[in-house]
Amino acid sequence: MRSRRLDYSESTRSALVDGAVELFTKRGYAGTSLDEIAKRARVTKGALYHHFSGKQALFEAAFEAVESLVYDRLDKIVNGPGSPWDRARGGLSAFIKSCLDPAYQRIAIHEAPVVMGWERWREAEERCSFGLVRAAIQALIQAGEIAAVPVDITARLLFGALSSAATEIAGSADPKKVGAEVEGVIVQLLERLRATSPNPAGEEQAAS
Repeated sequence: MRSRRLDYSESTRSALVDGAVELFTKRGYAGTSLDEIAKRARVTKGALYHHFSGKQALFEAAFEAVESLVYDRLDKIVNGPGSPWDRARGGLSAFIKSCLDPAYQRIAIHEAPVVMGWERWREAEERCSFGLVRAAIQALIQAGEIAAVPVDITARLLFGALSSAATEIAGSADPKKVGAEVEGVIVQLLERLRATSPNPAGEEQAAS
């Protein structure tokens, strides 16, 4: 059985991360103090230091929380029911929608590269999302939906495009418009690969 102390410890950590996400989203890393986060979580600063070594460690936990929400949402779509093409389109739409979320924009796109350093941020992004992009490309090729392009190279190029797109969306004065434009361009690129497939899914279905 779980102990009350363990439950309390986990709830305290969760409250701190939730408070950090909220405050970092509203005020940014530089504009948020540990005192404010502890107060928002209704815990002492000593309790905060019991879980996190400092402000950057707490920021990275907030970053992981925001990224995990996006990952879980995309994973359910990319590895869920439906045709590979529909899942890929659904995953793309869900990603673009995530880029419009204020917490994801501020913490994962604007602040993380500065606070964590570009290389660590990039590694964390790849660890979270690259596998989903690769799985989607692999499924499209196996289903004959797109041409048999090199999976790893194509996935990495698409991942890079999506990462750049996220930055463009987050930095735009009209994020919804830019998000729609990005989605349209990427769909067109996938449609080109679909048109060059020697065994498109539509022909498979017609033959059966």
